[in-house]
Parts: sequence; structure tokens; C-alpha cells
Amino acid sequence: MNASESPPRRRRSRRTKSMVVAVVLAVTGSLVYATTSQGRPSGTEGTVPLGTVVPQPVKVSTDEGVAFDLEAEDAIYASQGSASAKAAAEFLAGLLRKPTGYSLPVRSLSAGDDPEGIVLSLGGKNAVTKKEGYQLDIDSKSVRIRADDRGGLFNGVATLRQLLPVKVERQQKMAGPWRVQGGRISDAPRYGYRGAMLDVGRHFMPVKNVKKYIDTIARYKVNNLHLHLTDDQGWRIAVKSWPKLTEIGGKTGVGGMLGGYFTQADYKDIVQYAAARGITVIPEIDGPNHAHAALASYAELNCDGKALEPYTGFAQSPDGNLCVDKDITYKFLDDVIGELADLTPGPYIAIGGDETQNRSKAEMDTYFGKVNKIVKKHGKKPYGWMESAGSMPKKGSLSEYWAPGISDDELIAAGKAGGKVVLAPSSKAYLDMKYTEDYPEYPVGQTWGGTVTVEQSYDWNPDTHLKGLPAKAVAGVEAPMFTETLFGIHQVEDLAFPRMLAIAEIGWAKESSHDWKTFAPRLAAQGPRLREARVNYYLDPGVPWPMGS
Repeated sequence: MNASESPPRRRRSRRTKSMVVAVVLAVTGSLVYATTSQGRPSGTEGTVPLGTVVPQPVKVSTDEGVAFDLEAEDAIYASQGSASAKAAAEFLAGLLRKPTGYSLPVRSLSAGDDPEGIVLSLGGKNAVTKKEGYQLDIDSKSVRIRADDRGGLFNGVATLRQLLPVKVERQQKMAGPWRVQGGRISDAPRYGYRGAMLDVGRHFMPVKNVKKYIDTIARYKVNNLHLHLTDDQGWRIAVKSWPKLTEIGGKTGVGGMLGGYFTQADYKDIVQYAAARGITVIPEIDGPNHAHAALASYAELNCDGKALEPYTGFAQSPDGNLCVDKDITYKFLDDVIGELADLTPGPYIAIGGDETQNRSKAEMDTYFGKVNKIVKKHGKKPYGWMESAGSMPKKGSLSEYWAPGISDDELIAAGKAGGKVVLAPSSKAYLDMKYTEDYPEYPVGQTWGGTVTVEQSYDWNPDTHLKGLPAKAVAGVEAPMFTETLFGIHQVEDLAFPRMLAIAEIGWAKESSHDWKTFAPRLAAQGPRLREARVNYYLDPGVPWPMGS
């Protein structure tokens, strides 16, 4: 025990029955709640049932009549010497201090210690050994989150957050109790990649709004933020060796509105903020098309040596094509990717490739062959849209599927040869699609991929979506949000939520548990939580939202 720690105290038991009944929910069929011998729902008054979590856990066991009450004297313990455990503990403490008003110091957990309170331990007696998996044990004395890696601890924290009362999302002190249902959750993700893509190129979004988006996706175990930093209408990241990219290319957006850019300090702040919530940022520099903002900034990047006028149109610029045969193009990309790689601790740099149907196979091979080497030279791995798959080394590649019939054969071939594919079908996962023909009202949202209700966004299987792609090649899922028609975080959230939760569940929960009838009520239970967190979301009529949503 540290000298600064108070002696262990005896916690009053929350056991309200003489007999504790443990019920295992395999969560493969309809959502089932454990009952007492009198047929009443299990759990202690005021607790959230363990089976209501989104995404759905692999295995849930409820201890009837048992609960943990967080009290003012409690601390949060993290494995001694573990930076990962301490980071997760500090994040959890930061979440809880405002609504509870408790000090909740973060303390070191030595081997063999068995304190009361909340305990985050790395390794040890953890039954879940899969990457990013965790075990959550709740009894009357403690809440224990065990994992074998940093991601697992953050995922356990995300689950605990949903098991606390809804008022935990408040930013001011609230009255208790802060009670958690007793039991155990053993959990691990279906896929290693669970992403959200946010486009700040078409319309810029300031740091505070990107952070708000990060806050919300982190609640649902999304572990990657694909940040679309450049496009025809705007260049959004400062590059010291090419300053005109933001001086000229960063000034405007679609319709001439919402220009702006991130300084390198801004970008580092976003990356660190995301990492503190268990999320890795993947920056994207689009090419060889969608490069009009760069071509307007530097004349020498154009094939004819003449700078373009800035582009503010809605659709892809017909002139936004990098000159793939000029050496300066690759000097430019080497400088940009080098600076970005230095600012990005994550393993990937996204290099674009979308909407390149005007390019010949030779041009695509030239461009992606050289950019692949540049990315690897700077210690990163390339990540491209599906059109790039036929021009990248197949083994070890990562590509993103977004629409049928574009380069399916190349993508399937890459998957069969050992490449990995992230599934983001526009008809299911593109969050900028309208929910219905009438909502959102014009001009917000698009329909080129179809209209997509929450149930439709939930109703698909990544392993079988692209016929011929081996299931073992599926790295995971992503929910892209393009912003041509969006004018700020309020509209972004309205389209993203609650569909983002559907995609998050597809990426996390095992396929055998996939059932709209059980997902809809669990999703509905998130409504009051999103509302308390001041997150805008759409009350899809197909979801049985409770009062307070």
C-alpha cells in the first residue's frame, strides 16, 4: 500500500437475496433477462442490465441481487508500471469525476493487491486472450477490468460506461447512487478494424468538433478514425515544406464555404486526443485524382506548369488530376507524407485512389507503385480505396471496398493473395446517405448510394457481402462520412447517429448474434445517453425509443 493511500475499508454488500443466481447469456438469439424465482427481473434497483450493451458482448453472466456502488472514497487502480493501464484508468477517472463529484485518484496496483473500487489490470487472470478482448467482473466490492493489451482495457471501460446510470454523461455534479449490476462480461471483437471516416476536405471541421465526433464513436468501441484531409475543394493539413497548400488550397470548400485547415499542432492534438480514447488516426492524402486544391496551390504540380483556380464545385473536379509522369509529383508526395508520418504514431497512411476510372492501368501502376514505396520509406503502411488494389502489392495490402462493380476482381484477387479489405459499402455504411427520400431535408444528405434506414445499415454481413472475397481477407468495417452537403457537426451527427452504432456492432459482435429484433431495443437504450451527452441523432421510427430519447 502506498503511504498516501487510506486503509482498506469494509464495503456494505449489495446482495439482496440469500441465494445468488448466475445466468449466462450466450447472446445468440433474442435478448433474455435473468429472473428470480418470483419471475421478477434480476439485478438491483437502478442498475442497467448487462445485456443492453452496444456492441453486443460475446458472453454475459448476471449475478442476481448483486451490485457495486461507486462511493466518494473509492480510487481507480491500474497495473503498476503499465502506461496502458494508467492511460485507461486516467480516461475513466476523467469521465467519472464531473458527474459524481468524487476525486477518484488513480493509484498503482501491485502484484497480489486486492483493493476495493475499480481495478484495471493488464494480464494476469484474464480468460479473454484475443486482441482487444477484456473480462469485466462486478461484485459488491469492486469492478475489475482485465485485458492483455491497451485496446482491451479501453473496450472494457467503454462497456462499464454504458452500465453506469445515464446521468454519467452529464458535465455537472449529480446525485448518486452510482450503481452497477453484478456479474461478468467476457468479450472480444469479431474484426480488428472498426473504423469511422470523416471528410474535412469538402467542408472543414474545427478541432473541437472533430474531438466531439471522436468522443461519440469511442463509446462504441470504434478503434480507427480515417481522416480525409485533402480533396479537390480543400487541403486541410499544414505542410511546412509546401506552405501554399494551406495558404491557397485551404481557404475554401464546397460552395466557397467552410474553409480552413489544421496546423500541425492541431493535428497532433487530434491524434493525441483520439489515442487517449483508444482510437488510432489514419490520415488520408488523396490522389492521383481529387487533387485540385494542391494543383491550385502549386503551378509546378500541373502537367502544363500552370496553376488552376481554386475549385468550389459539389462534384469531383474534372481537372483535379496529378501529373503521374512528373518527378516533382513524387518529390511533393515524399515531402507531404514524410511530414505527416512524423506526426502520426499509427501504422497507416491512406493514399486515396477513389474515382480514378479515367486513369489507364499504366498510370495507376506508376502512381501507386511509387507512392507505396514512399509510404514504406517513412515507416508506414499504405491504405487505399478499392481502385488502388490492382496496382498495389497484393500481399500485406489494405484496401477499402465502397461500391460494387468498380474494381471487384482486383480486390478479390488481392484478398486471395493475402491482402486485407475493409468493407464500407455505400448502400449500407456510408453515413452521408439520407435515411429516407424526405429526411434529412434538402440540401443535407445524398442518395446516390440509396436511402439507408438504421435497419438497412445493420442488415449485412461483411464476410459475404462481396461475392468471391475470402472471409479471411476481411479486416473489418468502416462507416464513411463525406461532407459535400453537410455544414457543421450538428448535421454530421444527425446522419452518423444512430447508424454508426449499427456499423460498430457489425464490426464487433459475433455473426451468430446478429438479430435486428434484439439490436433495436439495445440501440433504443442508447438514445437517452446520446441525449445527455448532447449528441444530435435521428429518431428512426423503426427503433423503439424510450421516453427521454
